[in-house]
Amino acid sequence: MNLEKPSPFLRLFIALAVPPEVGAEIGRAQERLKRAAQPGAVRWAVAEQFHVTLKFLGDVPAEQVARIGDSIAPVCANCPALRVSARGIGFFPNVVQPRVIWAGARDETGRLPDLHRQLEAALRWLGPAEKAGRFSGHITLGRFKPGHHASIPKVAGLAAHFHDRHFGDWLAEDVELVRSDLTATGALHTVLAHFALGGPPPR
Repeated sequence: MNLEKPSPFLRLFIALAVPPEVGAEIGRAQERLKRAAQPGAVRWAVAEQFHVTLKFLGDVPAEQVARIGDSIAPVCANCPALRVSARGIGFFPNVVQPRVIWAGARDETGRLPDLHRQLEAALRWLGPAEKAGRFSGHITLGRFKPGHHASIPKVAGLAAHFHDRHFGDWLAEDVELVRSDLTATGALHTVLAHFALGGPPPR
């Protein structure tokens, strides 16, 4: 008999899903980067869970999930579907002292940053906004663990070959609210809700 109480908080984020065919292309590049890194130097994302984060919410009281959905839905309804392109590999904050390895994600009309800003505004009631800065659409491939500097030059050198690599395009027609549970083997993502974007993209 399981007597554990459900957590009163859920770790949540809002994202665009990456379709399997695009994720597979990115995953092939990720596998090459893995071979360049020392074992254990990078905490790699699972290719099946690749996504473009629009807003990270952090730990949220479970009873607020419905209100979060009510805030997200009208923003998405007023944003047309997005034609998204995955291209290139880079690093945050920079290639010299990287913490995150990513593949770029942009939409052809430049609406992703605007969608991010609108979600920020709609969810301001939830707490302080994320640290101010220019929104950069990306798909996280991995995070360097502290103290593994020896792997950086090899990974960075190989990533340079993918600087302009095109991994694929897709039409994003909805936004997902995702729960992230941290486990001993990595994060486990569960989609809690889908929010349709409001119609076809402009021609």
